Amino acid sequence: MPKHIVTSIGELPTGTRKIVSVANREIGLFNIDGALYAIRNVCPHRTGPLCKGRIRPLVVSKGGTNIDHHQENEIIKCPWHQWEFDLKTGQSITDSHLRIRTYRVEKEEDNIVLYTE
Repeated sequence: MPKHIVTSIGELPTGTRKIVSVANREIGLFNIDGALYAIRNVCPHRTGPLCKGRIRPLVVSKGGTNIDHHQENEIIKCPWHQWEFDLKTGQSITDSHLRIRTYRVEKEEDNIVLYTE
């Protein structure tokens, strides 16, 4: 599996994101509370810049006005048409047959390394 050093750990502090270009693809890197995630910067709906979208919790309703928040800071919402995806798995929140491309990303020494296929 190809390995790419994409940035240093210092350039992606907790709570930030960075879009990098790897093998002619834009990939968004996210540092959420110290956990690293990487997704393709393309929304499958209309090819919007998904990685520029808002990160939020999953809002779950138990009926009426009773709502809960789950998966804090793990849902990304496309800025164009509000389609939502789980940063960890790439799974669409509303369509079980739809997902975005995720990548393995790890800290190695002082670098952040992305693995592509």
